[in-house]
Amino acid sequence: MIAACGVQPALAQRTRVSPYIEASQVLSADLSGGGDVLTYSTVAAGVDASVQTRRVEVQVSYKYERRFAYDGSLANDQTHSGLARARARVAPGLTIEGGAIATRTRADIRGDAAGTTQGNIRNSSQLYSGYVGPNLQTHVGPVFANAAYRFGYTKVEAPGATGVDASAAQLDRFDDSKVHVATASVGVKSGVVLPVGVTVSGSYTREDAGQLDQRFEGKYVRGDLVVPVLPTLALTAGVGYDKIQVSQRDALRDTAGNAVTDANGRYVTDPASPRRLAYDLDAAFWDGGVIWRPGRRTFLEARVGRRYGSMSYTGSASYQIGRGSGVQIGVYDNVQTFGQQVGSALSTLPTSFVTTTDPFGNEFGGCIYGTTGAAAGGCLNNVFASAATSAYRSRGITGVAVLNRGSTRLGIGGGYARRTFIAPSNSAGAAINGTSDESYYLQGFGSTDIGRNGALSSSVYASYYTTDLASDAVLGWGANTAYTHRFGPLGATASLGIFGFEKDGDTSAAAQALLGLRYGF
Repeated sequence: MIAACGVQPALAQRTRVSPYIEASQVLSADLSGGGDVLTYSTVAAGVDASVQTRRVEVQVSYKYERRFAYDGSLANDQTHSGLARARARVAPGLTIEGGAIATRTRADIRGDAAGTTQGNIRNSSQLYSGYVGPNLQTHVGPVFANAAYRFGYTKVEAPGATGVDASAAQLDRFDDSKVHVATASVGVKSGVVLPVGVTVSGSYTREDAGQLDQRFEGKYVRGDLVVPVLPTLALTAGVGYDKIQVSQRDALRDTAGNAVTDANGRYVTDPASPRRLAYDLDAAFWDGGVIWRPGRRTFLEARVGRRYGSMSYTGSASYQIGRGSGVQIGVYDNVQTFGQQVGSALSTLPTSFVTTTDPFGNEFGGCIYGTTGAAAGGCLNNVFASAATSAYRSRGITGVAVLNRGSTRLGIGGGYARRTFIAPSNSAGAAINGTSDESYYLQGFGSTDIGRNGALSSSVYASYYTTDLASDAVLGWGANTAYTHRFGPLGATASLGIFGFEKDGDTSAAAQALLGLRYGF
C-alpha cells in the first residue's frame, strides 16, 4: 500500500484528483510463541483529491481494500479507510461544512488493542460517520450574531471476537445514531458598546440511536462577560442553565428472564416497554477564567466552574509556530454519546491534512496532522477507545503538534480521556451504569523525501486502557517504517512493522512486512 506524502500549502489555488489502484503482498508472523505465519495478497483502489481556493477547501483520501488469503484463515477480508473534510463559502458570512470518515474502532474497552489493520485482529469494528451543515456569521450594527446547524450519522458494524472472556458481563454493542445539533449566539465585543464584552448563547442537541431506542435530548443557554484587564489579557465569567435527558427502552426478555440478543450480539428492543430515564439533569452552572492573546499566533483560554454536579475544567490553547507548524491543545468536559463525540471530533479536523505512508496502522483512527500552523490537527484516539453504547460524561485533554518544512513532516499527538457511563439502573446494560474507563495515548509520525523520487516515513504509538469492568488494564504499542519509490505513475513501497498488546499478564505481538505497487492515473 502506498500513500501520498506530499504536503501543499493550505488555500493555494489548486485542484488535484489522483485515483489509483494497488496490489500488495503481506506477511504477518506471530511473535508470541504460537509461531503462526500468515501470508496473503491485497488489491485496493482509492483516490486522493483536494481543492484549495479562496472559497472552497476540500480534501478527500479514501481507499477500499480487498484481501485474498491462500488458506482461507484470514479474517476481515475487506476494509474501508478514508477521511474527507470540506468547507465552502457560499455567501458573505455563510459557509457549508461537512466531513466523513471510514476507519476501525475498538469495540470493547476490555478487549484486545492491536494497532494494526493487517492480519487476523480481534476487537475491531468498521466505522462510518459523516456530518454536514451551514454556519452563519454576521453583524447587525455593533451586534454580532452566529448560528450553525449540523446533522450527523454514525454507523458501526458488529465485531467478531473481541478477546474478552466469555464469563465477563455482556455489554450492548453500538449500532448507529442520527444527531442534530443547533447553536446560536449574539453579543457585542468589549469596547464597542460597553467596556466589557457580552455574549448570550444557546444550543439544542437531539440524538436517536438504534440500540434500545436510545434518545438523547440536551439544551442549554448561557451568558458570558469578558472584562479586559490588559491589552493582551481578559477575565471572563459565565452562568447558564442545562437540561439534559437520556432515555431508552428495555431489552426483550426470554421465558427465563434473560435479555435477548440478535445475531450481532446487540440487545433486541422490547417495543412494549416504557421509556426508562438514564439521566435527567435540570440545573444551573457557572464558570470563570482568563483569555490570553499576546499576539496573532498565540491564544489561550482556561475556565474552571461547576457543571454536571461537580467541578468542571475546560480550555484551549494554540500556537502557530510558522506557516506550516503549530500546536493545538484542548481540555473538555461534557455529557454526550459515542455518536455525538465522533461527529464533534470530525468537525474539528482541518480541511488540509497529511496522508501518511502507513500500510499497517489505522491511519484515520488516531491523530490527524494538519498542513498549516493555524490548523495543526487533532486526535481521535480518545473517541475510538471503544464504541460505547451508553451515554457518558466525557473529560480529558488532547493535543497535537506539527512541523512541516520543505519535504520534512513531523507530528506528535497524545492525551488522556475519562468516560463515566450513564444507563438505567434496571436495564439490560445496568452493569455499566456509574462505571468509568480511562485512556492514555501517544502517537508520533515523521516523513521526508529521499532524492527526487523516494520518500521515507515512520510512525510509533502507545495506548493504555483501564476500566472498572475489568481488573487488568490493556497496553497497546506498535511501530512501522516504509520506503516509497516512484517510477513516474508507478510507485513501489516496502514496509516493516511490529505491533503488540499486553492484557491479563499475557503479551501478544506480531511482525509484519509488505511489498506493494501502486499505479496512479
